[in-house]
Amino acid sequence: MTTSRENGSLYTNIKDKIATVEFGHPASNSFPSVLLDRLEKEIIQLSDNDDVNIILLRSEGEKAFCAGASFNELIEINDLESGRKFFSGFANVINAMRECKKLIVGRVQGKTVGGGVGLAAACDYAFATDAAAIKLSELSIGIGPFVIAPAVERKIGVGALAELSLAPHEWKNAYWAKEKGLYARVFETIKAMDKEVEIFTEKLASYNPVALMQMKKTLWKNTDHWAHTLYENAGISGELVLSEFTKEALAKFKK
Repeated sequence: MTTSRENGSLYTNIKDKIATVEFGHPASNSFPSVLLDRLEKEIIQLSDNDDVNIILLRSEGEKAFCAGASFNELIEINDLESGRKFFSGFANVINAMRECKKLIVGRVQGKTVGGGVGLAAACDYAFATDAAAIKLSELSIGIGPFVIAPAVERKIGVGALAELSLAPHEWKNAYWAKEKGLYARVFETIKAMDKEVEIFTEKLASYNPVALMQMKKTLWKNTDHWAHTLYENAGISGELVLSEFTKEALAKFKK
């Protein structure tokens, strides 16, 4: 069952030291700014929750994992400040994931685009199904994946980032994403994936929480500058979204 709420939904369930955070939106689990803000705050809160050792990030339904930014909201942006603020939503979430004291495991059940690829890349370990193809479509609408680029590059490297971002109309399948390092494991069905996700997270959550926190720090070493870089990149996207090219491209997606 997927949400019908215009601003999407976000639910957290904590059990056996595992916090399962599930987001959803009727438009293929895309993100309006209000939902990005809620996700950022939830990750920050869970970071300091002593009842949590591991965070499992997932989305609603059995189809798309995340369609990225809300096109309907993007098309309404008419000034640089609102554009920068919107793209800073993704910057805030990625920074929250980066700074979170808890390891974050991603569960990617289906296709993911743009900002959704950034979310998957910001997870410390990600499971996926063979339906979890990825695409960075930003250049095709006149902007670019600037905010999420550092997270994606960190996982798959500059060459693969170029291959992905410079072919904005092409889907890369889940096995390509696994080969490049975005996904750790890929399964043929959601059922098979969920079984392994359960086993993996239960084991991980049982380990020494101090060791887990130190491992998190190690994995994100040398990324302190992201706090500035991601917001700077949000400004680039915020300016580009005002271009005539982008306005015309986004109008085609408005419903």
